[in-house]
Amino acid sequence: MTQHFIVIGNPIAHSKSPEIHTQFAAQAGIEISYQRQYCPDEAASFTAVIEAFFQGGGVGANVTVPFKQVAYDCCVARGGLSEHAKVAGAVNTLLLNTALLKTGTPIAEAIYGDNTDGQGLVNHITSLGWPLKGARVAIIGAGGAARGVILPLIEAGITELTLANRTLSKATNLVNELSAASETIAKQQIKTCSTDGLSGTFDIIINATSIGLSGDTLPLNDELSGHYAYDMMYGRALPFLQHFAERGAQTSDGYGMLIGQAALSFERWTGHTIDVVKVTKTLQAL
Repeated sequence: MTQHFIVIGNPIAHSKSPEIHTQFAAQAGIEISYQRQYCPDEAASFTAVIEAFFQGGGVGANVTVPFKQVAYDCCVARGGLSEHAKVAGAVNTLLLNTALLKTGTPIAEAIYGDNTDGQGLVNHITSLGWPLKGARVAIIGAGGAARGVILPLIEAGITELTLANRTLSKATNLVNELSAASETIAKQQIKTCSTDGLSGTFDIIINATSIGLSGDTLPLNDELSGHYAYDMMYGRALPFLQHFAERGAQTSDGYGMLIGQAALSFERWTGHTIDVVKVTKTLQAL
């Protein structure tokens, strides 16, 4: 029996999710249909799309820009949120809350949201062999991408976290918001600074901005160094990674994170655990 999935976004034609999930299904030995779903950039349109999808027998949906916050708001009012989604303030994975369905709750009122982005990052970094437990980590950027990975990184056992942003107040506000939302984050003393004020040596430095996609560079301090550098973007040569590679750091872009977060979504929906390394090699060979 074919299981149906979609990824909702605007734009959406560029999404690699159908190819990725097709490889997951092949590995799991199940039959799926995974389609790109364009949606007008309106909350009402998004809600109508996901209601129609699940009422029509859909199993799970991924959510990409610009709808992650809209999906979050939708799930707050309906079937609930995972802890990671609550802290991130964003949802990238939708499924049905089976507990609510068992009580007779209508499908449209039992839509549940999760966020697998941060754990996808952690899983990819772990697969690279980069040590997270006890690590000193710096994140550059204080937008949605950073917000979604801070809790999973702390849960992975890092001992020190510094959040840098061009506008310092945005980094400070984000830390305050996350500390109020999660006791785990509140217990971690997160430092903040401006991007050009970030200095010293870190185990891992993560770029959570999209600046590299435009070819622009971050205002990095000459006194900043790291053993490992990770850019959450992918798909082209990234100045951030080139900068640290020239200084002897091991580097990685975010393609593995993309596959990792998708694998966690697939596991939530189907119960099948995916060999992400194997799938990554297959996709890179295509």
